[in-house]
Amino acid sequence: MYNNFRGGFGGGNMQNLLKQAQKMQEEMAQKEKEIEESTFTSSVGGGMVEASMNGKYELLSINIKKEVIDPEDPEMLADLVTSAVNSCVEKVTTAKKDNMPNLPNGMGF
Repeated sequence: MYNNFRGGFGGGNMQNLLKQAQKMQEEMAQKEKEIEESTFTSSVGGGMVEASMNGKYELLSINIKKEVIDPEDPEMLADLVTSAVNSCVEKVTTAKKDNMPNLPNGMGF
């Protein structure tokens, strides 16, 4: 009666499933590495402030044009820097999300 289960529950199909899962994991790791090594740049205020970040969410640089530095209005510069950095974070997050495979329900994060 139980002899119909050749090789246990799933037999060769289970091995194929495991191989597919391992391949998907390797592909995801490669995509993650590519994203982490990429640079994401955002410019705000008509190009007055530019921020660059890598895919590890590490801020690489902030470039500020002299014209935007107003000693009478430091809040404006702070807002522009914050906006540029937040835009980079959004770009990295979107890149990571867009490169994740569509997993069946229950298998996602």
